[in-house]
Amino acid sequence: MSTTMLSPEALLPYNLHEDGSPSVQLSQTAHRIDLIQVFRIVQGEVILELGCGQGDCTAVLAEVVGEAGKVVGVDPASLDYGAPYTLGQAQAHMLASAIGSRTTFVQADPNDYLSKSTSSLPKFTSAILAHSPFYFPSPSAFMSTLSRLSAVGIPTLHIAEWSLRGSVPASHPHILAALAQTSLAPHQPDNTSNIRTLLSPKAIVELANQAG
Repeated sequence: MSTTMLSPEALLPYNLHEDGSPSVQLSQTAHRIDLIQVFRIVQGEVILELGCGQGDCTAVLAEVVGEAGKVVGVDPASLDYGAPYTLGQAQAHMLASAIGSRTTFVQADPNDYLSKSTSSLPKFTSAILAHSPFYFPSPSAFMSTLSRLSAVGIPTLHIAEWSLRGSVPASHPHILAALAQTSLAPHQPDNTSNIRTLLSPKAIVELANQAG
């Protein structure tokens, strides 16, 4: 299905959300639809999504690739992570939906998953990291994953992450909080906070070029 034909409301049943207040989920889905339009994903693609989380982007991808396509979402987080719904609950809900047959979730470190023999992996047409680079434990870990993606021969890589420049004043506190959180992470070996590697768009491009 073309992304121009998608609406957040149509995809709402695929994601768990609080009854009576779907506004947050609708906003998240609308943003992912915009991303997929930029990525130009088409029907029939076989997509690897790293850092899929609860599946906000997975749902849009699975709808776009259609019944002839496939989406494999990989995330290392525990299935009991998340609130008000856990990753396990959200993923199970999606697998039981109309897009479940074309969706697979794998709980694994991205590098471990990509270290499988190439013959055991699907023939992916694209790999996607949508708002997941900040979650990597270090820039070197992020570059290692990019190197693995290159090594297994996935032809196209799409990356989306927040800029470190606020477009409106209301975003500045969030950016400052993210910078503070990232600055503390190296001094906390057991740090499990969401934001651990704050990379600018320029830094992401540089690491991607180094990874090949």
